[in-house]
Amino acid sequence: MTDLNSTVAAVTQRIVQRSAASRRKYLDLIERGRDAGTNRDRLSCGNLAHGFAASGEDKPAIRAGNAMNIGIVTAYNDMLSAHQPYGRYPEAIKIAAREVGATAQVAGGVPAMCDGVTQGLAGMELSLFSRDTIALATAVALSHAMFEGALMLGICDKIVPGLLMGALRFGHLPTIFVPAGPMPSGLANKEKQRIRQLYAEGKVGREELLESESASYHGAGTCTFYGTANTNQMMMEVMGLHMPGAAFVNPGTKLRSELTRAAVHRVASIGWDGDDYRPLGKCIDEKAIVNAAVGLLATGGSTNHAIHLPAIARAAGIVIDWTDLADLSAAVPLLARVYPNGADDVNNFHAAGGMAWIITELLRGGLLHRDVMTVARADLTDYGRMPTLENDALVWDEPPTAPGNEAILRPLSNPFSADGGMRLLAGNLGRCIMKTSAVDRERWTIEAPCRVFSDQDQVMAAFKAGELDRDVVVVVRFQGPRANGMPELHKLTPPLGVLQDKGFKVALVTDGRMSGASGKVPAAIHLSPEALGGGPIGKLRDGDIVRVCAESGTLEAKVDAAEWDARDQAEAPPPPYDTGRELFALFRHNSDLAEAGASPLLAAMDAEL
Repeated sequence: MTDLNSTVAAVTQRIVQRSAASRRKYLDLIERGRDAGTNRDRLSCGNLAHGFAASGEDKPAIRAGNAMNIGIVTAYNDMLSAHQPYGRYPEAIKIAAREVGATAQVAGGVPAMCDGVTQGLAGMELSLFSRDTIALATAVALSHAMFEGALMLGICDKIVPGLLMGALRFGHLPTIFVPAGPMPSGLANKEKQRIRQLYAEGKVGREELLESESASYHGAGTCTFYGTANTNQMMMEVMGLHMPGAAFVNPGTKLRSELTRAAVHRVASIGWDGDDYRPLGKCIDEKAIVNAAVGLLATGGSTNHAIHLPAIARAAGIVIDWTDLADLSAAVPLLARVYPNGADDVNNFHAAGGMAWIITELLRGGLLHRDVMTVARADLTDYGRMPTLENDALVWDEPPTAPGNEAILRPLSNPFSADGGMRLLAGNLGRCIMKTSAVDRERWTIEAPCRVFSDQDQVMAAFKAGELDRDVVVVVRFQGPRANGMPELHKLTPPLGVLQDKGFKVALVTDGRMSGASGKVPAAIHLSPEALGGGPIGKLRDGDIVRVCAESGTLEAKVDAAEWDARDQAEAPPPPYDTGRELFALFRHNSDLAEAGASPLLAAMDAEL
């Protein structure tokens, strides 16, 4: 067996030591939850009768209390293509539960907004805090003391992190995440990107753009590019919370149905009354969090997880930071190129070996912790096997010995790059993240006069007026969690790409987020501390020379130190007051820094511990 990589081992040990006190408190919580917490046998007759009153044919079994009752937490709606398939899952899950003598009930629903619909609009400012809302709703769903296990139905950007944060507070429950899979491939992502850029240049109209988008996003299932939603699915695999290989099987297939059925059967077999108890809070430990980070880096996944992963970890009493991610990135090679880091989508990635290859190869190289508790039968080795049907029965193939397509997947001996493509930048403007895996190395360093904006609409107006046709560092501030909920600035990608293609040196610096689909333009994002509250990005003025350098890991305003210290902070825009954004004022006012997960819930929770 290969020895664990020394950097992975050192970062893990550092996290263990840093988290010792908070992790101990969390494990105590799990013990209390199992022994004296929200358990069905503690319910009064009136409580219990309410809980099974409408359970139909399952009423006798729930009443008797002799079989596991599985709580289903669903993010179903039929506006999200990724979540539309979940509409029929509860009935299928109930049937599968009865097959093994268990029962299942829908414990509750959580909101599921689509970043693809809200990109560039006011509603996008609710996106990040929808994660914390989902965590709250998950806790409400599981608070009813009716369940001995749980199934989480969710896929997309904030939904999986929110479900996991909420479920971890009930970490004594065995819990499995049940995906629905990506839609079949439509219009090639590169062609979609080309049409978007032509539209930004005014060379095609709205009808052509809409036709392109409709051909790309065309049916039920997750969007097929490797953004935050599909990075979530990768992380659930490498953390051992799916049935092995479940992430990227298309909806509506026999294999997808059998994987869902297997998840129900499996959660029923890992409860505390059996001999294979696998509570969620023990599955998610320091090693699992490091594995998630390694998977993120090896596949070129979404930078949004530089925020979500610290929040998930804190929900389990574990503390990580961006230095941990940067150190791991230096040790973990990039083994996958999936759009926007390559030409191929997640369906091609899966067909080439997908997560089975990634996990097998990373284990072979000592870059993942093998000895973790997963929801499967053994250790992480199980997740190096691809599911398939054999005479209509679900089986798992042997681990792959080579990738099926080296344009998409590579071995450790021949990676796409020697590192994981996520750099920590720091300097007199603060700390931030840059994803370099999709950016040509010649653009890793940009030094140019800056142009400062307070929202992305101002950037678009300046672009259309030709004011940015030069070497420029575009600065968009007051986009942090406390200012406006930290929306993604995805709609800036096409115009900045146009400027870059004209031959200009262009970079983005922001205390906001860039989409998981961020691409070829160097973007220093999640800058912390943010402008609201005194972050140094608030001191920048138009024309200041800003240096963004992923090579040296620096982000700095090249301004005389005395002048810099004497500058006042820019005045913040007025707080938002429409589209429901005002309802999230409590969240904005109490949010943590981006590096800590940008969570008002966890900040308040930790303050009480």
